[in-house]
Amino acid sequence: MTTPAYKRVLLKLSGEALMGDDAYGINRATIERMVADVAEISNLGIELAIVIGGGNIFRGVAPGAQGMDRATADYMGMLATVMNSLALADAMRQAGLTARVMSAIGIEQVVEPYVRPKALQYLEEGKVVVFAAGTGNPFFTTDTAAALRGSEIGAQIVLKATKVDGVYTADPKKDPTATRYSSISFDEAISKHLQVMDATAFALCRDQKLPIKVFSIVKPGALKRVVMGEDEGTLVHV
Repeated sequence: MTTPAYKRVLLKLSGEALMGDDAYGINRATIERMVADVAEISNLGIELAIVIGGGNIFRGVAPGAQGMDRATADYMGMLATVMNSLALADAMRQAGLTARVMSAIGIEQVVEPYVRPKALQYLEEGKVVVFAAGTGNPFFTTDTAAALRGSEIGAQIVLKATKVDGVYTADPKKDPTATRYSSISFDEAISKHLQVMDATAFALCRDQKLPIKVFSIVKPGALKRVVMGEDEGTLVHV
């Protein structure tokens, strides 16, 4: 296949993916490698939006959050995603891409607020849109934010970037006989208790008939192979 399989995609990155081999924070070499992969698919003409988590930053202060009010802790996590989004957008700028960070919580001095028509306009103009601060509400994960924003912008697929190259029949680190699913239905993933995304995000994608592709962000060239429709990772579909 010489043309991409998708026109518009939503990429979900975990904050932990930015750490590289570090204990917390952002590893510069790691974020530059990720941005190179992003630039590669953006240059194919794919309209790309990104949702990023905040675990690499919030994990560093998590011991101090023990006993904290859940909503307060969630808002701290949202602010961590804003920091990651700014770092990602800056790295993309240095790589020659135009990125726009849009936050679900109001911090206009730093980034612009999320406005759906504006986000769609940016995508149509070829800009990479980074959605920060999750859904803007406590008790919802960035996985759910990815499912929500993917549905709102009319993405054809949610690309769930992980450290494992797909969904397996068992934990491949514990079971050497575990095999990777090339594709699996939502219902089958639920019945087999496969942890693809959190339950709210998974249900939203299933209801909206929005497929999910689980793949490894640390595997060289995997992101491009996914958008080209090659057999990479695991496709979860209706």
